[in-house]
Amino acid sequence: MQRRRILLTLGAGLLAPMVAPATRLMAAGGSFEVNRTTAEWKAMLTPLEYAVMREESTEKAFSSPLHDSKAKGTYLCRGCELPLYSSKDKFDSGTGWPSFTRPLDNAIETKTDRKLLFLVRTECHCRRCGSHLGHIFDDGPPPTGMRHCLNGVSLVFQPA
Repeated sequence: MQRRRILLTLGAGLLAPMVAPATRLMAAGGSFEVNRTTAEWKAMLTPLEYAVMREESTEKAFSSPLHDSKAKGTYLCRGCELPLYSSKDKFDSGTGWPSFTRPLDNAIETKTDRKLLFLVRTECHCRRCGSHLGHIFDDGPPPTGMRHCLNGVSLVFQPA
């Protein structure tokens, strides 16, 4: 009986992050400069974009055309067009997602992400609309040593 209780408790802990993904975004800071209803977000985004940007999902590795792009310009938030990252800070991390060493000033906010069991990550999102962008890791190249590993579907590229 004790084993069953332990297994049920562990199972509930593993499933809890998947139960209400839409509510997780509120933990990122609550209200933002750009606020839209769920219906408005769904009308302007594809199902994949909505899942990533509003429900904190992740696109498949190597699926974004922005991953291999070496064009000069600025990467904007798909949700509100806030400039987020410069192509000057983009690098090939080998992970399959567009990666940057740093964001533009006053572009992103972060929060602790504990969705994966035994792994604490730093999530980044657009500071203006709250859209989920990806995660930040401390295994990047100089000058910052940081790797902002982003979902390409959260971004729009604006050529220089």
